[in-house]
Amino acid sequence: MSTLAHTMMTAARSADSGLAAPGERDRYPYTEAPAGERAAARAWGGSDSELGRASRRGAASRGRGLHGQLVQQLGQMIVSGDLGADRPLVPEEIGQRFEVSRTVVRESLRVLEAKGLVSARPNVGTRVRPVSDWNLLDPDIIEWRAFGPQRDDQRRELAELRWTIEPLAARLAAGHGRDDLQQRLGDMVEIMGHAMGQGDTITFSRADAEFHSLLIQAADNRMLEHLSGIVSAALHISGGPVTGCDRPGESSLAHHARIADALASGDASAAEAAMRQLLVVHPDVERVVPAPREH
Repeated sequence: MSTLAHTMMTAARSADSGLAAPGERDRYPYTEAPAGERAAARAWGGSDSELGRASRRGAASRGRGLHGQLVQQLGQMIVSGDLGADRPLVPEEIGQRFEVSRTVVRESLRVLEAKGLVSARPNVGTRVRPVSDWNLLDPDIIEWRAFGPQRDDQRRELAELRWTIEPLAARLAAGHGRDDLQQRLGDMVEIMGHAMGQGDTITFSRADAEFHSLLIQAADNRMLEHLSGIVSAALHISGGPVTGCDRPGESSLAHHARIADALASGDASAAEAAMRQLLVVHPDVERVVPAPREH
């Protein structure tokens, strides 16, 4: 196993730093919320308020940091519908409920705005945006939808997108002959095999995710590479019926190995076929594969 592959397996996923650009610090002021928002703040009060429940749920999970935790909690509430479209968000009330500083609130709302979940406008304040404005390809939103009320739709949509993206990526990757990437793909197959033998599902899933990311990179198509976050998000959704390779198994490992072998031999058709076979290993993925049209 290469040093690079071993290092990759032990690396933790980094969090977004969320640092504000100059001039953005006052986009979510505490003292200029419209009267309508101040009235809405009272509706969030009491022991059963949505923000109160969310803050208690997240209190035991400080590993993400205050900023990351607040983004996570508010994002989940918006995506789940607990905070519906056009709902006013009062920064001061958020800070009080979560017991975080105004800087943490500002930066968290800035991240949510970048994801299309909220908007901040003068004389209107900060409000939740409708689903049509969300960046549905954002990995965080994909994850939040996958574990919320929209879980079935999200997992079906992910499977359909993967069926579109990855077979094409495999075909393109076979034509580029990148020895370095092919070596790393082989490393990932080796790691997956070792992890499966040890019953190490965490290492297996990390190598699996890296395999698919490398394959899209090997396609040498920047637009496809831009969509690689979709695949990574799908593979990070543990226990979901979306990938066909989220549970270690001989069949899954064999399909990965066939893909790597086809890429090494430059056989585009075989690489594409092996990827399609991999994506239908799981019955719930096979269900979303487009059926031939009847004439």
